[in-house]
Amino acid sequence: MPAMKELRAALTQASTDEAKTHALQHLLAYCGYLYYVKDAPQMEDYEYDKLYRELVELETAHPEYITSYSPTQRVGAKVEGDFPKVVHGTPMLSLGNVFTYEEVRGFTERTERDLGHQPDYVVELKIDGLACNLHYENGVLVRAVTRGDGRVGEDVTNNVRTIQSVPLWIENAPPYIEIRGEVYMPHKEFQRINEEREAEGVPTFVNPRNAAAGSLRQLDPAITASRNLDFFAYALGSSDGASIRSQHELLAMLDEYHFHVNPNYKLCHNADEIIERIAYWDTERHNLPYDTDGMVIKVNAFEDQEQLGATVKDPRWATAFKYPPEEVETIVKDITINIGRTGVLTPTAELEPVFVSGTNVARATLHNEDFIKDKDIRIGDHVMIHKAAEIIPEVIKSLPEKRTGSEIEFTMPSHCPICDSPTIRRDGEVAVRCSNEHCPAVEKEKIIHFASRDAMNIDGLGPSIVESLISYKLIATVADLYHLTEEQLVTMERMGTKSAQNLLKAIEDSKSRGLGRLLFALGIRLIGAKAGRTIAEHFPTMESLQTATIETLTAVSEIGPTMADSLVAYFKEPYNLALIEELRKVGVVMQEEVTEPSGTELAGETIVLTGTLESMGRKEAGELLAAHGAKITGSVSKKTTILIAGAEAGSKLTKAESLGIRIMNEAEFLELIKDWQ
Repeated sequence: MPAMKELRAALTQASTDEAKTHALQHLLAYCGYLYYVKDAPQMEDYEYDKLYRELVELETAHPEYITSYSPTQRVGAKVEGDFPKVVHGTPMLSLGNVFTYEEVRGFTERTERDLGHQPDYVVELKIDGLACNLHYENGVLVRAVTRGDGRVGEDVTNNVRTIQSVPLWIENAPPYIEIRGEVYMPHKEFQRINEEREAEGVPTFVNPRNAAAGSLRQLDPAITASRNLDFFAYALGSSDGASIRSQHELLAMLDEYHFHVNPNYKLCHNADEIIERIAYWDTERHNLPYDTDGMVIKVNAFEDQEQLGATVKDPRWATAFKYPPEEVETIVKDITINIGRTGVLTPTAELEPVFVSGTNVARATLHNEDFIKDKDIRIGDHVMIHKAAEIIPEVIKSLPEKRTGSEIEFTMPSHCPICDSPTIRRDGEVAVRCSNEHCPAVEKEKIIHFASRDAMNIDGLGPSIVESLISYKLIATVADLYHLTEEQLVTMERMGTKSAQNLLKAIEDSKSRGLGRLLFALGIRLIGAKAGRTIAEHFPTMESLQTATIETLTAVSEIGPTMADSLVAYFKEPYNLALIEELRKVGVVMQEEVTEPSGTELAGETIVLTGTLESMGRKEAGELLAAHGAKITGSVSKKTTILIAGAEAGSKLTKAESLGIRIMNEAEFLELIKDWQ
C-alpha cells in the first residue's frame, strides 16, 4: 500500500466523487493500520474524524461506491439465530505440549532424527485467546471462522470485521489465502470492561481469554466493536498462489500485508537457543499488556513441516512449551467453612486479593483438616499460592519465617456452623462431616445437585434461585420442588410471571428424565452419572433396585462391593424411602427404558470414544455402538479392544497407542456404522 504522502496526494488529485471516495477509503484504512497495528499514528484524531465524516457522506450519496473493505463497513448487521458452521479446508490442529527443557531437547532430537538433518526453528509467544481463520479472496476479507473443534468452526465474519487490526483488504495478495491467528483482549481493555460491568451490577469476566471468546460470539457486532479486541496473525491455512517457504518468511509477509504480527518471535538454530528464549520470557511475559500461556516452537521450513506431517491430533513439526503455574505470595486473612451436599465441611482460605495467572484471587480451597496440618497453614500466615492446572487457586505452602506471633492455628469446628449439630470424622477418611444428614446447608446443596444438568436438568434452577426458594421458605427438600405454584414463585424478588412459568415447566419436564438420572440426582454416595445409567440398565425399575442384594448388585461387572454397600445402605434409610415415595406420588418416573441391542456385530468389543466427532456427539455414538453389542467404557485399559479418536483426542489416544490397541479415526468409524443408521 502506498505511503501516507502518496495517499494524501491521491485524495488531493481526485476530481470525481468516485475517485475521492476510493481515495478516502484507502487513506483512512492506512491511518487505521498505523494507529491500531503499528501504534504510530500520522494523523490527528480531529482530521481523521473530519475525513471519516466526509467519506460517510459520499458513500451515503453514492452507495454504489461502497466497498466491503471501506472503514465505514466494519460494524455490520446482527446475526439471527446461531452462527453458521464452516468446515476448515485445512484442519486447525491443536499443539502437543512440553513442560521441561529436557522435553524440549527430546522434541528437537526426534525432529532432527526424522528429518535426517538439523532444521531451524521459529519460537513465538503463545497468545492466550481464541484461534481464528480469515479467508481472503482477491485480497478482500470474505469470511472469518473460529477454530471450533479444529475441523468445523463458526462463521463470525461480521464480528471479526470490527477488529481494527484485521485488514479488510490486503494489497498484492494471491487469488485465495487463509490467514490464521489469535483474537485476544488486551489487559487494559479487560480492566475497563470489568469496571463498567461491576458498576452496572452485572457479572464480571473471569479472564481476558473468556472475555475475548464471549465478545467474538456476540450476535450483535456493535457489542463486539465496543470491546476493542485485537488480533495477532501467525499462520497460513489453505491458499492458492501463495509462494511462501518458511514460517519466518510468512511472518515477514504478514507484516507487509499490514497484519498485527507479534514482534517477539525469533529464529533459533538449535535446542540451546530455543531454551534460552523460553527462559527469557519466563519472567518478561508478566510485563506484556496481554496474556500468554507458553511458547510455541515451530520447524521453520515448510518443506520440513510437510515431511514431518501430523498425528490425528497435532502436527509433528510444532509443540508448545508450558510454563509452570505462576506462584504469588499473599496473606490468609481468615479460614471459613463451606458445607457440601454430603455434609462435608470444607475449609476455605480467605486471602488478601492478588492477581494470579490472569485473574484476581481472593479465596482458595484448603481441602481438609489434614491438608492444613501438613502445610502448617494458620490464620494470618503469609502463603504462596498458584492455580492448579492454571484454573483452581491453591495454597502451595506457608511461610513460617514471616510469622510475627499473632497468627492463629486453625481447628475444625466441633459443631456444624449452620445447624450446630456435632461434627464427625469417620475412620480412614480425611473429611469432617456434619452429623445431621438433613442439615439445611446439606439440603440446599442436595437440591442444587438434583437440578444440575447431568441429574434432573431443571433449566433455570441455579444456586441463587435455590437459595431464594429456601429463604422464602418455599422448599426444604427436592420433593418440595414439585409442589411449587406460580402464585408462590411470583412473591420472590426478581421473579416475574414469565420466569415463574418457565421454571415450573422445567420442573415438570424433569419428571420424565428416567431412573438413571434420578439415581445420580438423589446424591447416593459413590453413584455418579455414568454409574446411575449402568445400574438402571441392569435394574430398570426402582422396585427391582430397592429389593436388590449385595450379591445381585455385584453380579454386574461395573458394580463393585463398595458401590453395592452404598446402594443397599441408602435404601434401608426410612427418610430416603419416604423421599422416593413422595417423588413417585408427584409423577417422577421411576423406571428406565432399556433398548434391546439391534445387532450383535460388535459383541465382545470393548470400545472407548475420545475427542470430538464432527458427525455426532460421543453419547450418540456410544449408544449406537452399544445397540450393536459393544461394551462402552470411559477409560483405556488392557481390556479395551478399540479406541475411536475424534479431534483433540488426548491422553487416552496416547495410552491406547502404547498398549497397541486398534485405533479408528472418524472416517473409519463412519464406515463401520454406515448401514446401521
